[in-house]
Amino acid sequence: MAANNDIRSLDDEGLKSAAVQLGQPAFRGKQLADWIWAKGANQFGDMTNLPQDFRAALESQFVLAPIRAEEEQVSKDGTVKCAFPIETGKVVEGVLIPAKDRMTACISSQVGCSLSCSFCATGKLKLLRNLTAGEIVDQVRHIAALAERHHHHRLTNIVYMGMGEPLLNYKNVLQSVDRITGTPGLGMSPKRITVSTAGIAKMIRKLGDDEVRFNLALSLHAAQDAKRNRIMEINETNDLDSLRDALMYFHEKTGTRVTFEYILLGGFNDDLEDARDLARFASCVPCKVNLIEYNPIDDAEFRKADHERTDNFKDLLEDKFNMVVNVRRSRGEDIDAACGQLANKNKLATGEA
Repeated sequence: MAANNDIRSLDDEGLKSAAVQLGQPAFRGKQLADWIWAKGANQFGDMTNLPQDFRAALESQFVLAPIRAEEEQVSKDGTVKCAFPIETGKVVEGVLIPAKDRMTACISSQVGCSLSCSFCATGKLKLLRNLTAGEIVDQVRHIAALAERHHHHRLTNIVYMGMGEPLLNYKNVLQSVDRITGTPGLGMSPKRITVSTAGIAKMIRKLGDDEVRFNLALSLHAAQDAKRNRIMEINETNDLDSLRDALMYFHEKTGTRVTFEYILLGGFNDDLEDARDLARFASCVPCKVNLIEYNPIDDAEFRKADHERTDNFKDLLEDKFNMVVNVRRSRGEDIDAACGQLANKNKLATGEA
């Protein structure tokens, strides 16, 4: 075994094998997994039911270094944004979003993003690297603690809607879901987890092949190719026809209802014909629609849709097309924590810390 391996990159069989190679019985692998994924051990010395010589051997062979939040901002609406330094010059952000009966962790899957969606601040950052499964789980564990500390409420939901495109970090995202939902792990129901994608057809089909049990959301934002091409470069290689076929395949394989996310951009995609386009496209699978208020970003060409157009858009989808529609109002906008605003405007990333 090479020195300085990240022990959290090993699956359960890998942990068992590592224990045996270090002269321990195989059951030590299960104990290791329990310490890492259920108890959240920060160092090998915390693993008090393991023999001292085994802990020393682990220390010499592996790294156990969970990421920690080193900066927190609290919005006037109770939203909490935190910055997680990954390594020098690399920071990701995660957000706790409180609601009446929900506490949602919005977590990141990559440092930066490569997709350059024109309405999203994260898309203006470079993609620096994928997060590991452990780094993704660390965000959840920390934000769950924030929910208890700030709101005296347990974490109820997780959305992979922070920085990055989850389906371009497929292996680590699925491994993180396994650890969040598994035993040993955090024991959360997969139905409380939503993975959001900008739309990568072949990976949506792969989700179907893997028969995932979590929820899938497609960031649609326009249901006409020419219009979607203008705001989402990914649509040029993953057009609406290919996405429709992939979503139908996903639903056939999993039976899971799809969520369509649709940011209302004033004067661009918020008229009634846009609503009809959305309804026609979304009819391909059982679904619900989240209409999302646009949150201003630096140097943006868009504006928020007014309330009357938002209400008319929603009413048409509900009354004429019998669709399930929710309007997601901005949360955490005053600390740049709202949808589309995660751009590392924190002291850690800007070098002001």
